Amino acid sequence: MRDAVLDEGSNNSELKVGNLGEPIRLTDINFAGISATAARANETVTVWTRMEITSDEALFHKLIANVAAAIEYRAQAAGAYDRLERASTVLLVIKPNNSAELWIDRAAIAVSTTLKRPGPIKAGTVLFEKDTVDITGIWFPRVDIGPADRILCIIREGWRFGLFFDFDRSEGQELSIGDAKRSIGRMVRKMRYADLYAALAHEPTFDSIVAAGWFPFLELMKGEFRSLLDAQEAGFELDDAEHALIEKFDAERLDRMFNRWMGRPHLKSREAILRPAIAAFGAKEPVTVIKIVLSEIEGVMSDAHYEASGIRTHKIPKLLGFMMTLAEQRAGGSDTLFFPLEFGQYLKNYTYAGFNPGDIGRAGSRHAVSHGAVASDLYTMPRALQALLTLDQLAFYT
Repeated sequence: MRDAVLDEGSNNSELKVGNLGEPIRLTDINFAGISATAARANETVTVWTRMEITSDEALFHKLIANVAAAIEYRAQAAGAYDRLERASTVLLVIKPNNSAELWIDRAAIAVSTTLKRPGPIKAGTVLFEKDTVDITGIWFPRVDIGPADRILCIIREGWRFGLFFDFDRSEGQELSIGDAKRSIGRMVRKMRYADLYAALAHEPTFDSIVAAGWFPFLELMKGEFRSLLDAQEAGFELDDAEHALIEKFDAERLDRMFNRWMGRPHLKSREAILRPAIAAFGAKEPVTVIKIVLSEIEGVMSDAHYEASGIRTHKIPKLLGFMMTLAEQRAGGSDTLFFPLEFGQYLKNYTYAGFNPGDIGRAGSRHAVSHGAVASDLYTMPRALQALLTLDQLAFYT
């Protein structure tokens, strides 16, 4: 569950990738930035020298026409004519001597992604979208880009566009390849999952889907959570969507998920406990699933906390805070599809929701279940799946 990308410099690489063609070669490209404010002659002007922005933001549309026109003008002067608005990927690499390479849908692209499938993979392994859960970076492995270069990238995702540039090469300011890679990946991730980001940012929508026990678990990221969200936003009962989702968790998928757990030490140590939970789900025995899994979640978090700090604690607020921090570290930020902050809220408001003895609780509540305060008819397969997916999310984090 780490970044997976072909390392072009590795002696162990079995694949050779190449660009689709040659770049347009330009001269006298002395781009230094984009003005952020208007100014008269001899007045001071604020200049943007680095930016990442998508077409969902109004400022993008104010910038892109001028940026595209400047690049197209110089391409025409070099004897080439390409309308950038028709391109999927535009990469401009400006060298210290102001010569430049303009790549329009010709540069090979490497996507760094977090894998769902357990175990190591060999170069050349065919991966499907269901095998990945996040986009952590995008880069151009066969384009010569160095720390003294300036770059600009326009990239399309569906009906959205992203613009990234880094032009400041004043003394001591070098291009960070790692930062640029992450920035472009972040833009694509936000564009591809814009509707999901919007739903989670809308507090009433997020609160209502959490109240039903659902979350954009990483195992559901490829459209399955969207079906639940669509039903919820339409005001429909979730029964049909939940039933359809449960049917997709067949024996093969459950095995893949369990194998992922066994790759994490804090879950591997619980193999004898967790294996019956997986078997019970396949046998449609939700009581067994819920009773086992909800009792083990706290232990997994506590073990992870102890390994990191050397301190044993079972205080839920402290464990939740720790897991959010750990998830950010694993994913490389708080705005990834790991959604660590939002998952912390999910655990707090659903899995560890407040409970008073004597109340009738929910089957998704660890406290209510442990107190035996849940009616038998509330132990359902949707609640069992939620428990499994909650533990699975922690497997990604740890």
